[in-house]
Amino acid sequence: MTKFFIDQHGCAKNQVDGEILISHLEKAGYVQVSDVELADVIIVNSCGFIESAKKESLNSVYSYKEEFPEKKILLAGCLAERYADLFKTELPEVDGIFGNGDLSLVTQAVENLKGKTKSVIRPEQKGISCATRKSFMNFKNSAYVKITEGCSNHCTFCAIPLIRGEVRSRKASDIIKEIKALLKKGVFEINLIGQDLAAYGTGVSDKVLSDDGNGKSYLAQLLQMISELEGKFWIRLLYIHPDHFNADILEVMKADPRILPYFDIPFQSGDEQIIKAMNRKGPPSKYAKVISTIRSSFESSSIRTTFLTGFPGETDEQAANTLAFLKKIKSDWSGCFTYSREDDTPAYKMKGRVSKKVSQARADILQATQEELTAKSLKARIGKEYDVLIEEVIPGEDGLAIGRAWFQAPEVDGAVVVHYENDEKDQVKAVVPGAVVRVKATAVAGVDIDSYYIGK
Repeated sequence: MTKFFIDQHGCAKNQVDGEILISHLEKAGYVQVSDVELADVIIVNSCGFIESAKKESLNSVYSYKEEFPEKKILLAGCLAERYADLFKTELPEVDGIFGNGDLSLVTQAVENLKGKTKSVIRPEQKGISCATRKSFMNFKNSAYVKITEGCSNHCTFCAIPLIRGEVRSRKASDIIKEIKALLKKGVFEINLIGQDLAAYGTGVSDKVLSDDGNGKSYLAQLLQMISELEGKFWIRLLYIHPDHFNADILEVMKADPRILPYFDIPFQSGDEQIIKAMNRKGPPSKYAKVISTIRSSFESSSIRTTFLTGFPGETDEQAANTLAFLKKIKSDWSGCFTYSREDDTPAYKMKGRVSKKVSQARADILQATQEELTAKSLKARIGKEYDVLIEEVIPGEDGLAIGRAWFQAPEVDGAVVVHYENDEKDQVKAVVPGAVVRVKATAVAGVDIDSYYIGK
């Protein structure tokens, strides 16, 4: 009975892959353990997106080999997919390499670890690997559902098309079937993910989705199908490319409050020349119009975005344009990354490289500005009531729990701190991980909100 431990890295899409790997292995009779010391096989489900993520994954490999030289190590995930040929000879610390194509072949990859030679399995990038997941790596009653794989936008800085191939979509009927199964298990929050949800429908042959769809985009059609499901739940959309924003989804979302008005739209820059150099269309004025359209459609919405500083050729003036753009759109949340020079991407050979010091300084300015914007956004929510999905109950005499409201996505945004009466049995029974409780927001604490419990 082979025992395996999985060390998870990277984004939510890679997390879903990790959960699928677990399902395939357990179905084949392998046993997952939470203590690495008990494992026969260590699977590092790696990230290969940017340099810092690659180093983090490789450092995990080095550490495991040093601490557990007798255990077998399988390098899986995006880093394995991207550098399989190189690692076959240049990474002696791993005993096998497994890409992220057909994930059902992971059982073969683990079996091959018993051999004397290093096994490399790098399945073709086609379709979308799925499986009935029994194990979830996020907090109770929250799950990610992948609706697209790969990306065809080919931003000049991004290696995703090299790692995961061109965009393709899951059948709507399969997505609905999975969502139904999750709801039956008690999952409350379902986060739809893909590199670009706006591209949903590309490469899918499903009679449930109509080519004309009464003029609606495939994504709007999918959301309409989800809206027809019964029950209390949250649907959150993560990652919509601004050049392809599906404005028709707004009407579907307005008609069903269970589809949260939370929008994750990575703009990357607020300068027209840099946007074009990134192989994006823009211009910034059009991107700003997307935000104003969203905000005019809802009484309350939540906007998250991402910026990239230090792109080749970025000047001080262009960086200032991005800062001005951020101040204009007043996003509720944003992340900022410094440019990572990635092999085989068009930007790799571009001239005008910006120093890491300058790139980081620009990122720091954006983040400081975002902190001010976030604080103002959160203050506007004080005094209002919200449903909160409880993630964790803090042990102690005082009743204290951590959760999230609809305007906070898993892992990346702030939290809601819930205060409740620890000597009230009904409240103690109600405030448990995975439960949804009603709270009233009372104060802002950094990127978090303080609240008190008012009911279930």
